[in-house]
Amino acid sequence: MFQVPPGHYLIATEKHVELSRYWDFDYPRANSGGRHRSRAEYVAEFRFALEEAVRIRLRADVPVGCYLSGGLDSCAVLGLAAKHRSDPIRAFTLSFDRAEYDEEKESREMAGKVGAEFFPIAIKQDDLADHFADAILQSETFCFNAHGVAKYLLSRAVRDAGYKVVLTGEGSDEILGGYAHFRRDMLLYNKEGQDPREVAKLLEDLERLNPVSRGLLLPDGKARPLDNVKRVLGFVPSWIETFSARSAKLQELFAEDFGSTFGERAGYQALLSSIDVRGQLDGRDPVHQSLYLWSKTFLPGYILTMLGDRMEMAHSVEGRVPFLDHHLVELVRSQPVTQKIHGMTEKYVLREAVRDVITDTVYRRQKHPFLSPPATLNPKQKLSVFVQDTLRSPVLATVPFFNQKKVLGLLDRLSTMDEGSRVANDQILMTIVSACVLQERFRLAA
Repeated sequence: MFQVPPGHYLIATEKHVELSRYWDFDYPRANSGGRHRSRAEYVAEFRFALEEAVRIRLRADVPVGCYLSGGLDSCAVLGLAAKHRSDPIRAFTLSFDRAEYDEEKESREMAGKVGAEFFPIAIKQDDLADHFADAILQSETFCFNAHGVAKYLLSRAVRDAGYKVVLTGEGSDEILGGYAHFRRDMLLYNKEGQDPREVAKLLEDLERLNPVSRGLLLPDGKARPLDNVKRVLGFVPSWIETFSARSAKLQELFAEDFGSTFGERAGYQALLSSIDVRGQLDGRDPVHQSLYLWSKTFLPGYILTMLGDRMEMAHSVEGRVPFLDHHLVELVRSQPVTQKIHGMTEKYVLREAVRDVITDTVYRRQKHPFLSPPATLNPKQKLSVFVQDTLRSPVLATVPFFNQKKVLGLLDRLSTMDEGSRVANDQILMTIVSACVLQERFRLAA
């Protein structure tokens, strides 16, 4: 599959195809000597830009709602949107039946603060199983969690409620370093003058306080060799290390011929070859380099497909993303990395800029990635049964990437694993199940 890269346009004629770049992040070089301002000035300019981005996205000939979780991003959007509405705005919230993945309580409190009309949508494991294939086919990509299915059901509920436009919080983590792996980068690569023992303690705290991020946003297990990445960048971004460790687990399940053909290729070589390393990465702060690479890959390839536009348009809902307003993005890229991650506080400038329109609970809360409860934590429920049935069925044997006997061995070992290992392996199994769905419909390999 070929796609036009982010920030490019393509002109095709009978004689030639021309691909041109029209925009890029252009992060400033470290120690570039720009004028440093006070924290209050950075916060004020961010608040103005974000509020304007929200305000203009409220323009519509139809009612506009908001997606709302218990996280900072969607709460910030709702808080600012409510300021510019004379009537209560409707807030749509997903609710899960497992406490560590459910954010209804925080969302309800936020909706109450701004006088929004709170509209919770309960999602069960049965719902995720029943609509898993529909969501995967809509996204046309692999998934590592059923959160995309939950977003598919959320957009359906929005449509059924009579709404065609919603504001969403996507993009904030990509411009402001919201994920745990960016904080890990900050600790590992921006530690000048810090006590190594304090850095080690903070790294331990990061792991301990983010259990649902194990194997997803923080490394779990041994990564494949990444010498080529370190040679090009001078370091290995934590998200690449995390994904490499996950791919190492996936490779253990590869079919022998597929693994021998592709398994030994240098990781991320194709990505780095497609990036303007000298123009966009050389001399930049490590966290900015990590943000750049993440925003060039995972944002368009997963966030805005599995969790964004495709899930919304499956039900003819338009999702508007204030955090990806190019004026706001260009402002944020010019601010120092310490405005994005201040100590261990992620999205610092956003947190301070919207403090007056969010609850104290949200202001003090760490980033909680949007995930649905893993199937492996609910072995007797329908989603887990769906995973087991799919991977034990003849369809997996037709997918040329995996050795079904090895996959079945992993399935059989799940009951002996601790909860953290089951969560980490759930991501592997979801990837393979989604491959089966795509194989059944599109015949990835005949």
